[in-house]
Amino acid sequence: MIKIENIHKQFSGEKVLNGITAEFSSGRINLVIGQSGSGKTVLLKSVLGLIKPDKGKIFFEEREFTTATQNHWRALRREMGVVFQGGALFTSKTVEDNVKFPLDMFTKDSVKEKKRRVDECLDRVGVKGTNKVLPGEISGGMQKRVAIARAIIMNPKFLFCDEPNSGLDPITSIRIDRLLKRLTIDYNITTVINTHDMNSVVEIGDYILFIHKGEKWWEGNKSEIFSAGNEEFNNFVFAAEATKKLIKT
Repeated sequence: MIKIENIHKQFSGEKVLNGITAEFSSGRINLVIGQSGSGKTVLLKSVLGLIKPDKGKIFFEEREFTTATQNHWRALRREMGVVFQGGALFTSKTVEDNVKFPLDMFTKDSVKEKKRRVDECLDRVGVKGTNKVLPGEISGGMQKRVAIARAIIMNPKFLFCDEPNSGLDPITSIRIDRLLKRLTIDYNITTVINTHDMNSVVEIGDYILFIHKGEKWWEGNKSEIFSAGNEEFNNFVFAAEATKKLIKT
């Protein structure tokens, strides 16, 4: 569980986050959505400890980290997995070397144990046997699965994904969504996803936080989006004319 309380952040006098409060539960997909420039990326970076909020508190399982030391943050990051937009794989490294990179950085596991763990994670995300190929030799969807394998290699309690479906076709996007959903449930991970993909909202949105102009404008789940009654939220989620008809029927 991650809880954020009254988070504020401004840059050069301009408010980017204005009193955001939310709770991201474990074992559920928590989506953060909003227009470009709404503040959702700044919120994610604040939770990751990459940006320090001007005001407010951030809790990881009752541990307050807003004023934590760098040593405490380093320890916490061992409990985190991150899937970056675009995957951010090392193009000159094999799939196996990409996935085991966190193990090389943070553990003293044997070569045999690292190989076992890599094989386990690749199998879990559905790309078994790709160990020795380079990222450029596999499809975009497979690259995203490799990035997810790398993110879960350390058995994280917290998984953060920034636009995991960016650049993928609709069918592959749905498969990635369902993979993240399965992993979240199976390992009871607190998963937080920044997304523009409205299919993800409908498909896996156990909790949805909609940020508008730096403020929490709506929160709910996928079963509540058609009755949200929030004009800005509806204009964002149902931007296309075809989808607008859904809330009128």
